[in-house]
Amino acid sequence: MPTTDIVRYYAERASEYERIYAKPERQSDLAMLKALIRETFIDRTVLEIACGTGYWTEVLAETARSVLATDINEEVLEIARAKDRIARSKHITMKQADAYKPPHAGPFSGCLAAFWWSHIPKDRIAEFLFQLHECLEVGAKVMFIDNRYVEGSSTPIHRTDDRGNTYQLRKLDSGDEYEVLKNFPAQSELKNALARVKRNATIELLPYYWVLSYENCVTA
Repeated sequence: MPTTDIVRYYAERASEYERIYAKPERQSDLAMLKALIRETFIDRTVLEIACGTGYWTEVLAETARSVLATDINEEVLEIARAKDRIARSKHITMKQADAYKPPHAGPFSGCLAAFWWSHIPKDRIAEFLFQLHECLEVGAKVMFIDNRYVEGSSTPIHRTDDRGNTYQLRKLDSGDEYEVLKNFPAQSELKNALARVKRNATIELLPYYWVLSYENCVTA
């Protein structure tokens, strides 16, 4: 029976994780995402949620004033810290933290969460957003990036639970198999979740990814 512990899954997958960014058909999308991140967070103090192995942290570091990159897994943070650009940077801090309890070290003027929304159970989205916006200043730029479901490229959906959450079966190099929560929200679902906390919101659909950007309008 596959394991369902997503924290353990990403800890074990740490050394394999960045292979996903090597898919040839996704390179154009990834180049667009990197350019968008660089432009959005120019000179901002950025909180990064679920930073993983630091793939996007390196992009943020090119233009942000400072970055506090957080993840619950020390295994992925160790890989991130070893990257040359991150190791040499004086304005990047890596910190182990639960995404549902982000560090109140701000308020921050920016937030990036790449490939995290899809792992939030639908009944915890409001909780997550409340805790996140407590860390942000009014007018902070917020960006969520995640996967679109693309037949033939995405891992097939294994099952759907009674709350509408969808799950994939994933196997690691070790042979261990995990059932991983992976949601693919509709645009209307994203808009409804953020109805009271956003302004100037945009949703951009790329062939393989979606991007939600907005300005925080919640007073901490």
